[in-house]
Amino acid sequence: MTRPNTQVMNRAALTSRVVAKLHNREAVVGGIGNSNWDLWAAGQRPENFYMLGSMGLAAPIALGVAIAQPKRRVLALEGDGSLLMQLGCLSTIAARAPANLTIVIWDNGTYQITGGQQTPAVQAGTDMVAIARASGIASSHWAADEAEFDALIERALTTDGPHVIGARIDNEPGRTQTDRDPVRFAQSFTRAMAEPV
Repeated sequence: MTRPNTQVMNRAALTSRVVAKLHNREAVVGGIGNSNWDLWAAGQRPENFYMLGSMGLAAPIALGVAIAQPKRRVLALEGDGSLLMQLGCLSTIAARAPANLTIVIWDNGTYQITGGQQTPAVQAGTDMVAIARASGIASSHWAADEAEFDALIERALTTDGPHVIGARIDNEPGRTQTDRDPVRFAQSFTRAMAEPV
């Protein structure tokens, strides 16, 4: 896969770093599987929306939240395999240009929770961050290491976007699984979004 010289990082550790920086009731949409399992393990917040079985929809859902909640920072934590299913959302995000939206792409080149199959992007040499930039999201960057990841998250939480942050990650599975209670998550998230920022 075409990427700059980026360090392979641990997804769960990066997720914990993101959550530790959230102090203003930011909304976070965790993509299916490991993306939301790590979000769950990093500390349950009512502002977290845990995706259960809707592959490819973390970024589109986060876009909707960002449009509906323009004063609230909104982040989507999405795997590369999931984002491949909805690449068109990047053009829509660029066209709508929500200043409060950040998409974090966890890129390990596999469909990890379905058996670890390689994504077609690996064989094609696809660069997900370059696709985001070419779609019109100017603030699209690879994080070379943990320090740069932290800096990019800080920038996303304090400057106008939309932002895309790509992180090359390992294949460590999630250590815990999100409760299978979509009604409770939807109700809790809805109540949290009704609270002022």
